[in-house]
Amino acid sequence: MVSMKDIALACNVSVATVSKALNNHKDIGEETKVRIRETAKEMGYFPNSSARALRTNRSYNIGVLFVDEAQSGLTHDYFASVLDSFKVTVEKHGYDLTFINCNKDNKNRMSYLEHSRYRGLEGVIIACVPFDDPEVLELVKSDLPVVTIDHLFDNRMAVMSDNVKGISDLLHYIYDQGHRKIAYIHGQNTSVTRNRLVSFYRTAEELSLIIPDEYVVEGKYREVKHTQLVTNQVLDLPDPPTCIIFPDDLSAVGGMNAINARGLNIPQDISIVGYDGISIASRIEPKLTTIRQDTKSMGRRAAEKLISLIEKPKSTLIEHVVIEGKLIEGKSVSKR
Repeated sequence: MVSMKDIALACNVSVATVSKALNNHKDIGEETKVRIRETAKEMGYFPNSSARALRTNRSYNIGVLFVDEAQSGLTHDYFASVLDSFKVTVEKHGYDLTFINCNKDNKNRMSYLEHSRYRGLEGVIIACVPFDDPEVLELVKSDLPVVTIDHLFDNRMAVMSDNVKGISDLLHYIYDQGHRKIAYIHGQNTSVTRNRLVSFYRTAEELSLIIPDEYVVEGKYREVKHTQLVTNQVLDLPDPPTCIIFPDDLSAVGGMNAINARGLNIPQDISIVGYDGISIASRIEPKLTTIRQDTKSMGRRAAEKLISLIEKPKSTLIEHVVIEGKLIEGKSVSKR
């Protein structure tokens, strides 16, 4: 294993000079820095993370708490994209990522906070979890820097997709296409769902739309089979809607299955829209009208805010960052 002493001998400099060059100190020349770094690279030198932790009293390690109730894990298109952008950004700043153990079947497992302490995590991003879980609340209330995705806590940094504007934009678009009988199959009771529902009803009032109670039905996020069943319930109504809003693009596939099984045509017989803007929305036929969430910006801003909390805790303002999505017009809504 190559050491700084080996590099010092190769460059005919002191070990202290090698250390300064590799840590970008300002008291040695740029030419010397470049020569030492190139030599280190050629010799296959890699800094020891444990040694750096001892030297700086920092781990440069950030935790990820990600619990997907649908068991889709990192195949969850929306959150996986957010986390990928988050990963790219923190790594550019010299941090590593550690996933916090979420396997509650293990009786000897540590709590989320205990695991974070054990791993020496400097901060944690929390996404796609039951936010009322006592272990999540314990972590949020601790002194660890935390950034949440799509959920608000008092005095905690959060990065949110603009679900209020997203639903409003969808409903305005559907209305402008001439639809007046609009149903909404929404997801489970979460802060995201509540914000979308409020926006749905508020926008309906602005447009003087009448929304019968039976047009608003609870479904499940990313559940194709369940959404197929709920869609059939809506289509069986005595006065069915002409357009259905689904909780996400994957669930919309379940809706399409129900509609196609009845021999109905999309969008001539019934129109549909999704949410998220994942890749499947542009690959199915007809292409799905949806809201594309800006996952790249969400992940990047979450990383920047968490790093700022870690490195500049006294001067970092706790805020709720809202990222707008974009309406993507597909071919799934007819003009009436």
